[in-house]
Amino acid sequence: MVNPYSDAKPYQMWRRAVARIEPHLVDPVVTPRFQLATSTRVGTAGSCFAQHIAKKIAEIGFNYLITESGDDLSHHEKVTRQFGVYSARYGNLYTPAQLSQLLDECFEGREFSETAWQRPDGRFVDPYRPQIEPVGFSSPDEVVYARKEHLEAARRVFRESEVFIFTLGLTESWRSKVDGAVFPLAPGVVAGSFDPEKHEFHNYSVRETTKILGEALDKLKNVNPDIKVLLTVSPVPLIATYEDRHILASTTYSKAVLRIAAQEYVEKYDWVDYFPSFEIITASSTGGMYFESDYREVSPLGVAHAMRCFVRNYTSGAERVEIEEIRDSRPERKNPGTGEMPAIICDEEAIDAVNI
Repeated sequence: MVNPYSDAKPYQMWRRAVARIEPHLVDPVVTPRFQLATSTRVGTAGSCFAQHIAKKIAEIGFNYLITESGDDLSHHEKVTRQFGVYSARYGNLYTPAQLSQLLDECFEGREFSETAWQRPDGRFVDPYRPQIEPVGFSSPDEVVYARKEHLEAARRVFRESEVFIFTLGLTESWRSKVDGAVFPLAPGVVAGSFDPEKHEFHNYSVRETTKILGEALDKLKNVNPDIKVLLTVSPVPLIATYEDRHILASTTYSKAVLRIAAQEYVEKYDWVDYFPSFEIITASSTGGMYFESDYREVSPLGVAHAMRCFVRNYTSGAERVEIEEIRDSRPERKNPGTGEMPAIICDEEAIDAVNI
């Protein structure tokens, strides 16, 4: 009898790749398509989990591309205004649709019907990155001017990155009925006001997500022919769902859709790869130990495991940090006395703040 599994490699079999391996030693990366040298310009964007990779790249001496650095600001101001959180100050880009529309803004001159939202205190915010200025803007014109400066910085990220890391976070979104613009947060959560005549909820399907991600990748390749892209799926569960179903079911849906879409382009393009941060953190073998007590925030132990796998497989030519020594310090929580923002910025958490 011929058994097609008789020649299976160890990593293809659960017993040999997971069950017999200590949980902190499981490494699901098999054949990375490219590696980062110390000189490789690395750009990042996406959901909040992408910040862990960005921080580690910078910490171990790699060329993390930052086009909005805030070097002339104090440390406190840089942190609260989100300089260096990502390569540019675009805030959280949770969906492929947000990435795609940002590329359209940068290179096609796309404009939006809503350019500024007002907060209860009278200040204004950018609807597409509503929390990058804690004190807000003094006028809608100031918002527009600041966004023009930001778009120039974003263009540099897309044009100059040699490797672009994009972390997919959500499928649920809020859109403008007027022009289809996608927001990172629903109108009214931190600014503006929800108007059912102008705004709508939309949960992207597998087909939509796959199509839009492909369009974004093609746009990126068009402006930067030599770019390589590393996709990841955030392991962080949704903080809220607008669907009339349990948050666990909505989380599973979102992550499954995003994982399928990512795989589509790993198989289609040789310049796209997938880093399994989602699988590392959520693996059943970890017994949930990679999450904090809220079962949502990823613990330093989980971050350290993911970063060990990343460094082991995707870096070369550096003064290599011993894999076992890679640790991620416990994220700082907001200090009521100083107003300091947490080390990991997540726009989505604002939903929880208004619905406790």
